[in-house]
Amino acid sequence: MTDNWPDLAGRIEGDRHILPVRVYFEDTDFAGIVYHANYLKFIERGRTDFIRLLGIHHQELANPQEGEPSVFVVRRIEIDYLRPAKLDDVLEVVTTCEEIGGASLTLAQEVMRGETVVARAKVIVVLISPSGKPQRIGKLIREALGRFSGAIEV
Repeated sequence: MTDNWPDLAGRIEGDRHILPVRVYFEDTDFAGIVYHANYLKFIERGRTDFIRLLGIHHQELANPQEGEPSVFVVRRIEIDYLRPAKLDDVLEVVTTCEEIGGASLTLAQEVMRGETVVARAKVIVVLISPSGKPQRIGKLIREALGRFSGAIEV
């Protein structure tokens, strides 16, 4: 069914993923401004759909045909709130991969309203097993991310 909505997960343009997000009443505080914690939800959706559009499905990582199950978890987030977003704004979450480590990815994310950066985040996610042990990022993920010129392998 989602094949009928090709842009539901956003789009990849060059070395970045762009996810449109509309600000709904539930996203705002009593003044109609986006509540700070909701930016974390917006950028989470951006990261999830970025990985999905690369052909890396979370269900397949969690329940692989071969090997140990794995999941991406957030290790660190640095976020700067630069401008307020408001009710009914149409935002875009722009995600790029800055670095590919042994078990981690460093992603740069911006929440944009037109040409204006509303919030900026740097996020480190780690691939772990169900027991919490870091898992080496394998060939499938490395190849999927390899086309992003900004990504540095360490």
